[in-house]
Amino acid sequence: MATRADRRETNPDLGVLAGQLLFAVQRELFGSLAELGFDDLHPRHGAVLAYLEVDGVRATDLSRMSGQHKQVIGTMIDELETLGYVERLPDPADRRAKLVCPTERGRAEMVAADKIMAAMQERHARRLGRDTYAAFKTAFMDVVENQRARDLSRRP
Repeated sequence: MATRADRRETNPDLGVLAGQLLFAVQRELFGSLAELGFDDLHPRHGAVLAYLEVDGVRATDLSRMSGQHKQVIGTMIDELETLGYVERLPDPADRRAKLVCPTERGRAEMVAADKIMAAMQERHARRLGRDTYAAFKTAFMDVVENQRARDLSRRP
């Protein structure tokens, strides 16, 4: 009978693969960002930065999109505000609500991160072949959405 260690080597489960991919992408992304002067950011900030829009986004939407609890997102927003990447501004559509908006530094980080991620994806597309990479992403997105839908249906 194969051990768990054997299975991780020869047939890793979805969680192991997704985790390995996430951590490797984070190391490259945040390492490259640090080289560009954004060395005060950490992978945990990705829960906000990955979903930030130039025109702003509500914290509740950041929570929903990232899958993180509102309290976690609130803490990340506080940290990013202190670091000068975001600011909270009134939502023109609902003055009671706030939008999390990138500052000039935040917009510069967004541009840099987009370029780094595009280069990473381009590298994999060249290595695998564009059609294979496109099919992989389509299948991976389907698996992620299916798993998220199952997770949401099981929440109290």
